[in-house]
Amino acid sequence: MRFEPIPLPGGYLIHLDPRTDQRGTFARAFCAHDFAANGLESVFVQANVSTNTRAGTVRGMHFQREPHAEVKLVRCTKGAIYDVIVDLRGGSPMQYRWFGAELSEENGLAMYVPKGFAHGYQALTDGAIAFYMVSAFYAPQSEGGLRFDDPRLAIEWPRAVSELSDKDARWSLLA
Repeated sequence: MRFEPIPLPGGYLIHLDPRTDQRGTFARAFCAHDFAANGLESVFVQANVSTNTRAGTVRGMHFQREPHAEVKLVRCTKGAIYDVIVDLRGGSPMQYRWFGAELSEENGLAMYVPKGFAHGYQALTDGAIAFYMVSAFYAPQSEGGLRFDDPRLAIEWPRAVSELSDKDARWSLLA
């Protein structure tokens, strides 16, 4: 694995190091020792799978407040998604800045989402599947979200939005 820092401090794109032979490829997708050696969270308590029927579907922007803030490790296992994180850390010089990258079954990239960040994604293909691990158990009382179309964030989604949950449509705009 190769850990590529992104412009938002604490976030990373994680590249696989596949080994290929006549059978196909093999790659380590996670190693607690490698994550810890890079100063990253290495204990994950839950894994989630999210399927998306239609390209253009947006899920997010979600986060959990302390004391249940979580690290996420997000990968696309089928199709492609455009994965976005937003820095929400108070006092951060990058507060409210966002970063996005395409994660796909072809490129094998994963996004490391630090605590204090909102996360969301848009399905770029019909049938896209996202798999992500989290470092804290879901705590509904600590849940928060941002609007995907908040003008203060000005996230540049690659497609028109085709699907959005009622809950995600109701998040408040930033003041």
